Amino acid sequence: MNKIPLLIDTDPGVDDALALLMAFNAPRHEVVGLTIAAGNVGLKHTVANALKLCEVAGIEAPVFAGCPGPLLHPAPDAGYVHGEDGFGDVGYEPAQRAAEREHAAQAILRLSHEHAGKLLLVALGPLTNVALALKLDPTLPERVARIVVMGGAVTGHGNITPAAEFNVYFDPEAAHIVFEAFPQIDLADWEGTIAHGLLHDHVVEWLAADSPRARFYERISKKTREWSADRRGDYWHSADALAMAYALEPDGATELVDRPVVVALGHGHARGMTVVDWNRQNGQPDRFRILMRYDQARFEGLIRAALATG
Repeated sequence: MNKIPLLIDTDPGVDDALALLMAFNAPRHEVVGLTIAAGNVGLKHTVANALKLCEVAGIEAPVFAGCPGPLLHPAPDAGYVHGEDGFGDVGYEPAQRAAEREHAAQAILRLSHEHAGKLLLVALGPLTNVALALKLDPTLPERVARIVVMGGAVTGHGNITPAAEFNVYFDPEAAHIVFEAFPQIDLADWEGTIAHGLLHDHVVEWLAADSPRARFYERISKKTREWSADRRGDYWHSADALAMAYALEPDGATELVDRPVVVALGHGHARGMTVVDWNRQNGQPDRFRILMRYDQARFEGLIRAALATG
């Protein structure tokens, strides 16, 4: 059986790392590239983290460095959650392999031609690289079979501001460009993430698996799991892992809602907010398929399997 070509745009990040391990473990998919943006932490760290995770997992997927910041305006990172290096500040030995010379935006376009009509594009971080690719070639959506975006807070309960989710808030202009360009987007947002929490005690059990992946992930995620336990209680949340579960196994979704969505671009309290036209008042097409509920047992099973793989 031909595998589904999977291109992941990401900003690793502890939760991105878990999603990548799930992708590496997916038997029906082949990771054809990792395009890296700044977001959770700076580009130097996100590229190094992607390379290291590939090394730990024994994966040779090419890694392409992309944009070092948002398209227009500076934005804060999330080092206080993920560690200043994005991987818990554990001082890991850098990977032996280097990133490719090709820029991430150019790699997105090239891979879209190589896998035209089949490519699954999963965007786990700020959408800067994808937006730049669209500016270089607006026909990109014609060659992408499906795009899954982790981003937004569909009822306005943000995780970086009262109204906005981190990925969209980091580069709202990029999110606007991407949201306007694709005829359909599968959206896994922050509020869906909160509805699919992972019990800390269960996560500790999963991380005890006797595998290099589990041992490495236990180290790099310790800081963010402790941060989460202190602020959010019994459940840990991995937005990117949920988005990846939906990308890899879309039939695990138990509730989806189709609606129009726009991004607020002003500089007030609403900047980066994803505004959903729940009542279809503006007459725009329902181009966004919003993930509301996913089979929790399947979600957790995909995580456990990814961590336990040798």
